[in-house]
Amino acid sequence: MKKMKEDMRYQIRVEGQLNSHWSHWFEGMTIDYDGDTTILTGPIADQSQLHGMLHRIRDLNLTLISVNQQRSKREDKQNREDR
Repeated sequence: MKKMKEDMRYQIRVEGQLNSHWSHWFEGMTIDYDGDTTILTGPIADQSQLHGMLHRIRDLNLTLISVNQQRSKREDKQNREDR
């Protein structure tokens, strides 16, 4: 049986400070702020869910700054062992 890959973690930055009452639109994501930037961080299961998040950002008329995939601690450990 093929083992399911764990959800990838993403960090999505948008311009402005997203009001916390919108957090239900981004379930599973934490909302933090860096100056005038909102940072959404959390697990995203697949490309379909990622595109759904990006559609929500568009629907809220937010300016997308960046989308970054974050390595899991397990991947970091594996990369160090492979060297």
